[in-house]
Amino acid sequence: MNYRYVFTVFTPTFNRSLTLSRVYESLRLQTFRDFEWLIVDDGSTDGTKGLVEKWQAESAFAIRYIYQENQGKPAAFNHGVQEARGELFLTLDSDDACVPQALERLKCHWDGISPTEKGKFSAVTVLCEDQNGGLVGDKFPRDVLDSDSIELVFKYDVKGEKWGFHRTDVLKQFPFPTLRNARFISEGVVWFAISRRFKTRFVNEVLRVYHIDDDAADHLTSLSPPTMFGRAYFHKYVLNELIEWCFSSPLNILRSAINFSRYSFGLGKSPDLQFREVRPLVARFLLAISLPFGFAFSLRDKKNIEGVVGTDLLQLSTAWEKELRAALVVAPPSSLESS
Repeated sequence: MNYRYVFTVFTPTFNRSLTLSRVYESLRLQTFRDFEWLIVDDGSTDGTKGLVEKWQAESAFAIRYIYQENQGKPAAFNHGVQEARGELFLTLDSDDACVPQALERLKCHWDGISPTEKGKFSAVTVLCEDQNGGLVGDKFPRDVLDSDSIELVFKYDVKGEKWGFHRTDVLKQFPFPTLRNARFISEGVVWFAISRRFKTRFVNEVLRVYHIDDDAADHLTSLSPPTMFGRAYFHKYVLNELIEWCFSSPLNILRSAINFSRYSFGLGKSPDLQFREVRPLVARFLLAISLPFGFAFSLRDKKNIEGVVGTDLLQLSTAWEKELRAALVVAPPSSLESS
């Protein structure tokens, strides 16, 4: 496919008109200019459209604005990938910023991959700092590391916020699972699936400014029944698909067992129902150990869960699971797992 730009800088937004200017100002100062800014507005009612139209009229770079009815971040991401005109797809959230050389340096790292090897790679990922210049998250074990997201978590135990792009053509093969009324599916499900087929170049260079002390909550994700469903889905994926890491990274796998149980209890699922969803014997053993901890965490969560009054959470969760299975039939499992 012939792309019009090197980068599509993608920003999903929902009622973030007060912080969206951070992204605009960052892009206005970029030293590398071969990019478009693609904004998918997930149903904002705070004047975001008018603000973007003002920038479109004055900007020296391409800005595209797409409005959709509120569907959640996964749907906004999928929409952005399908609309992208850039070869490399870079998400910059609506409350964050990046350094002026960010696109230039990302392109430099991408070009540094050998042409004979580049087909095996989908991404470059770098570090983040907060608005005060403090490092956010762990550094990578080497200044330049060719690996993948699965190894980063389970082999190298690297934690915290990171930032980078993926090839647009790869993202089109791995869409986020989306449900009509469950608008949060953990990004890790997609990144881990991509990791089974493609590598990432990880670089110890800070290029993103991650604002961590805003008063505004994340409007696209919150602790709610859909959020619990999405998180349970992610941890179930880890237990069923990545259980081979239990011996080299037992704490990470145990953490997924506890969190799967935690969010499953929150959705009204009994231990018996939880065991039915986990296939490997080792994972079932870890789940058995985790049940008391998952139950205790679910009790703590209850006071923070929104939108549950008069709701049969188990019935709702069962309906979402049926819808998700149907969606994965339409988008074959090969797009979510290794071939």
